Amino acid sequence: MSTETTEFEATPGRWRRITRHPSLMEYRRLAFLVAMVNLTVFSLGLRDGRWIADGTFALGPIADMALINLSLGILIRQQRVVNALFWLATRIPTSWPLWMRWGAGKVFHFGGLHSGGTVVGTIWFGFLLVAMISNRLSGAAIPSDTTIGLSAIMVGLMTLMVISAIGPIRARFHDTFEKIHRFVGWTVLGLFWAQTTSITRDMGGELTQTPAFWMLCLITLSIVSPWLTLKRVKVTIDKPSNHVVVAGFDYGDTPFAGSSNALSHTPFGQYHSFANIPSPGQPGYRLAISRAGDWTGDFIDNPPSHVWVKGITTSGVARIEELFTKVVYVGTGSGIGPILPHLLKGEVPNRLIWSTRSPRSTYGDALVDEIEANTDHPVIWDTDSDGKPNLTALALQAVRESGAEAVIVISNQKLTRRVVHDMESLGIPAYGAIWDS
Repeated sequence: MSTETTEFEATPGRWRRITRHPSLMEYRRLAFLVAMVNLTVFSLGLRDGRWIADGTFALGPIADMALINLSLGILIRQQRVVNALFWLATRIPTSWPLWMRWGAGKVFHFGGLHSGGTVVGTIWFGFLLVAMISNRLSGAAIPSDTTIGLSAIMVGLMTLMVISAIGPIRARFHDTFEKIHRFVGWTVLGLFWAQTTSITRDMGGELTQTPAFWMLCLITLSIVSPWLTLKRVKVTIDKPSNHVVVAGFDYGDTPFAGSSNALSHTPFGQYHSFANIPSPGQPGYRLAISRAGDWTGDFIDNPPSHVWVKGITTSGVARIEELFTKVVYVGTGSGIGPILPHLLKGEVPNRLIWSTRSPRSTYGDALVDEIEANTDHPVIWDTDSDGKPNLTALALQAVRESGAEAVIVISNQKLTRRVVHDMESLGIPAYGAIWDS
């Protein structure tokens, strides 16, 4: 097949091309919304004297705002909360207007609330520290030196976490970012408990009578819960090539289509999430793991007999197919992994465009045969023989031919954002991973 046969002529709306640009995606809009709400609260508080009373800072209201924002940032990423959000979003029937389902499908951008809440919460904590020091310098007896010291360490560590999460820094030092967020995050949680206990003692109150105590209990349970399900499980490896392995699991868990699980070689090592591939009527599931870095390369070259699995099965982008009457899947390479369970499930009519090098020699005849048997007229593009395709053109052609309502893209960041932007500029709902963690 030649890309010339699929070229299209379409003029995207200029306004839509601007408003649907990746820099203005819903993730960033949500983070901006959190910032604007907090700025409004802060401004109204200044006007009403909420933050300063009788020449000293009111520590309680400031601490409440810090806690509210951090709670939002942490709880919105809890796996059970994520699953609940996807469940609610996909309850919308396909009879509803497309524009409403288009918006509901953006549910996976909830990470904007995480980043907005944690960044703004850190700023509020910084404000609280300044307020504590200012009150002490003004002659106030409280808070104690212990409370101020704990708060200063917390603010420093939280700032480190925020800096490490900045896009370019996170991408370049991803392993370091993961370690900081896990181990520094645990340290901050411990300090949060110590600070709350200290400041309650300073005020002469009862710890269990404070809202902060119960919110900290909820946050702690949220952070600890994935580790309560930690288990070491047996894995079987099928290695069709040196580029990919298909890992099989059967330990009593059969996940749903559109979900993922996190794996590691060691209990407290690097965890990597992969899309689950359950087969209807069969127990267990498979994962397609392709060579994309040191961790996956080592997994392929030295297949383990056992791995650690953490947390519960968690919803992913492709689950939003339930909102549409028909979808077009666009995948490249191992992106077929998140797509395949939906082909096997066959609940939503679909068309598939899969671009990869030497599909049969790389992924094996069995996997390719399985794909071809479970979707109509799949376009399986061999980049070794045909070069790189115009995925936007192929996707648009598939939408027009099939009458699909939406496009779901599973590829690398650059291609995902390009195809999603191109489709949405043409008024076609499109979805793809946003790399927010």
